[in-house]
Order: sequence, then structure tokens, then C-alpha cells
Amino acid sequence: MDAAPAQRALQVLIVDDEPLARLRLRSLVEGCSEPRAVVAAEAGDSADAMRHLSSTPCDVVLLDIVMPGGSGLKLADEIRRLPAGPMVVFVTAHAEHALRAFEVDAADYLTKPVKRDRLQAALLRVAQRRAQEPLAAPSGPVLVVSDRGRVLRVPAGEVLYLKAELKYVTLCSTRGTWLLDEPLADLEQRLGHGFLRVHRNAVVALASVRALAKRGTAGEAGADEGGWQLQVANGDWLAVSRRQLPAVREVLANAGAERRT
Repeated sequence: MDAAPAQRALQVLIVDDEPLARLRLRSLVEGCSEPRAVVAAEAGDSADAMRHLSSTPCDVVLLDIVMPGGSGLKLADEIRRLPAGPMVVFVTAHAEHALRAFEVDAADYLTKPVKRDRLQAALLRVAQRRAQEPLAAPSGPVLVVSDRGRVLRVPAGEVLYLKAELKYVTLCSTRGTWLLDEPLADLEQRLGHGFLRVHRNAVVALASVRALAKRGTAGEAGADEGGWQLQVANGDWLAVSRRQLPAVREVLANAGAERRT
């Protein structure tokens, strides 16, 4: 019986303005046994990186964030727009950029000094995503949250509602609840179609709405003017403002979600 063909090695581009940092990353990449990976090229800045990418096929870019002549975040955004471009793994000493990094679809985020096992895990994630690419194209907007030290990507299809409270916005999804420190209006704009503003402090996913009902009286906890509220898929009720009520009724009429109590 013939042996199975060896898996093609990942082609890696290292982008860092510090030669010693590039040397260490090269050593770590070449010492990685699973998945196999080779350094196809190195670059010291964004312009040099784009020149390499125009002529050298790569699977993944190991990318520093703070560099002369342009940030790694900006370069990652340019890479994301390339046809069949490589994935990006950020390698940086600046951990405060983690959430922004995942908004540009980074596969992983490693902090210096990089450990071999963390780099290997990141490259394995790249290899797995590469293998699944034909079956798993991006399906829409994604919100990025921090969950006890982990960075999670929450697709718009999992969002139930967003509610502004004090200085934060509560994101409630089918997987859990998290706090975001972005303005509600910005989040609403990023989510786009399929979401409806029901109150000055709340945006709801239309697919999650289960009922529109008049509950309690004005001034009661959880109620708004006249007591109109929406129930979403997890059972939570959200106040609907008098100003937004006509628009809410209009978009829900065909779904038969409105009821009176």
C-alpha cells in the first residue's frame, strides 16, 4: 500500500522591524513539527511586506503591530482585502491591541517573548482554517469580545440583542453575555441589516423576536411609556419606546409576533 502524501508545509512571511525578533521567529517556525512550516520570506516594514506578498505565495503572516512606516493593524487590513490572501497571526509586545486585531480577522494573537507551543498552536489553527476554507466562507459581521482572558468572535447570527447600560453595552448572544465599551450606535451600524433599534438604549436582532406585548404600566421596572416590550428568544423582555413602537410594529406585522395581554 502506498504511503499517504506528506502534507504541504505552511509558507510563512515574518514581518518585524527588529532583525533579532525575525531571527527568533524563524528559529521557532523551523523547529515546528506539526504542522510543518517554512519561512518563505522576511520583511522589516509594511511596504516591504506587500512587495513580498505580490510575488511570494504565503499561507500566513507573522506580523508585528508597532513598526516604522505604518502599523501592523493597517497592514493586516490591506492583507485581508487581497484575493486569496494569507492569514495573519499578530506577534507583538502590545497586548492592548488584541481586540482590534481580531476585528481584522487575525487567526491568533501572540505576545512576546513567543513560546514555541503557542506558536505551534497558532500555526495549527491556520492549517485547520486553511483546510476548511472552501466550506466556511465568512457569513456576515462579527463582534469581538474578551472572555476571561480569551478573545472570542461572535457572529451577527448569534446576537440576540445589545443594550446600553451606564458606560458599557451588554451583548447578549446564544452563547452568553459580555460587556463591550463601544457606543451602541457604532455597534448597530456594524451589524447592519437584520437588527432594529427598539429604544434609545437597545438594538434587537429581528430573528430573535418572539413577542411584542403591553406589559405593566408606565414607570414600572422594565417598562417604558405605555409599557410596551419585546420578548427575545432567551425569554428576556426589552422596553420599546413610544417613538420606536410604530417601526417595531411595522417590521413585526408579517411575522405575527405581536400579541396583547
